Amino acid sequence: MLVGKELQVLAESRSLWLMFVVSSVLVGHAFLDALQFYAEASGSGGGPAALSQSLSPLDGLVVPVFGAFDLMATLVFPFVVIRLFAVERETGELALSLQQPVPFWLLVAAKAVALSLAWMAALIPAGVALAIWKAHGAHLHEAETMVVVGGYLLRGALTIGIGAAACSITGSASSAAIIALTITLGTWMLDYIAAAKGGVVAVLSTYTPDAALRSFERGELRLSAVLVLGMLVVAGLTLWGSSAQTGRSRRWRLRAAAGTLALAMVLCAGVAVWKQSWDVSEDRRNSFSSADERVLTRIREPLTVTVHLAAEDPRLTDLEHGVLFKLRRTVHQLHVEYAAKSRSGLFESSGSSYGEIWLDAAGRRVVTRSVAEPVVLDAVYEVLHIVPPAAESNAYPGYPAHVESAIAPWLFFALIPLGIVLLWWRVHVRQVDFPTALTS
Repeated sequence: MLVGKELQVLAESRSLWLMFVVSSVLVGHAFLDALQFYAEASGSGGGPAALSQSLSPLDGLVVPVFGAFDLMATLVFPFVVIRLFAVERETGELALSLQQPVPFWLLVAAKAVALSLAWMAALIPAGVALAIWKAHGAHLHEAETMVVVGGYLLRGALTIGIGAAACSITGSASSAAIIALTITLGTWMLDYIAAAKGGVVAVLSTYTPDAALRSFERGELRLSAVLVLGMLVVAGLTLWGSSAQTGRSRRWRLRAAAGTLALAMVLCAGVAVWKQSWDVSEDRRNSFSSADERVLTRIREPLTVTVHLAAEDPRLTDLEHGVLFKLRRTVHQLHVEYAAKSRSGLFESSGSSYGEIWLDAAGRRVVTRSVAEPVVLDAVYEVLHIVPPAAESNAYPGYPAHVESAIAPWLFFALIPLGIVLLWWRVHVRQVDFPTALTS
């Protein structure tokens, strides 16, 4: 009942239908480009094929197709969210909603459920693209694909939380849209500063929407990221709920908002230190080999890695995204320190230790200048006095594919948008309830 009412309000928003149309067009464009690039990498048309180990449907198809929704969650979906949370306050219907004989948190939950259903409906064209890919016999790993889907569902939920929080600050939809966009720009700025500074800022940046999506797109399910983002969504909804209690005093609402923010910060800080994660990628891109992982997870003594590389040095990027990322997932007591003082490293003195990586454990030190995973891993075993395990062959086979779909352009650029327009006409012109129109 409550969810149906919120869906009806959503259906009256032009931005919802625009989002559906934009979803189909963006996904169609990304899907057709991905098919072309993947076929070329697979040797289509007699050209040279890439190494089969580098041909992953996760990178070549799933991530590009769903990447369109990051743009939608930033520039389109917030307007849908804000309208639903702001329309009652602007029209004065909020006072009537508060008089309903149901708990107020159910009203907030109904809005969140309706918006979640709308976001899931926007993801349907991506499901159509994956179905076309599978229908042509191409490979798709279910676990890593579902993690990407879950990541974008969580991205949509975060947009709902941000929109609700923005509406709690102001009763105007236009002002709330500006606040939501400012929050998004702030996360981009945090990513930019973290790339240049590192340290605490780099830790905070791992929970920005873009950084969280990158972990899902690698096939990594990180418990701390899921919990932190989930808590931010609940905090945003709670902020709007406390501000909407017009029967309460302004002092009470300010205290409720401050308490919500303080509790959210404490809980987020508490779960951010959890290292539990699952690598569901088929090629194990986030993990060492099974033998190395078994040995490293049994290490209980502290390991300190001191990196003498500047933030803008490409070697640091390779080190962070490679062996350091895997060590953080595996070694229980790992401490990483960044000793370089400059941003670029261009003016470091020739006699300094710039470019070195120090590994310290139990008073021992091993120094290396290589950022290659096998070299750094051998240095880890050396400083810990551990015999390296026997090498395992876990070669990823890769999946070349030549998929051509003549119906895909018609689906994404004509049939699906036309169906959306017809549904809009049925709801608006014929004044049919939105839930009834969906089921009939």
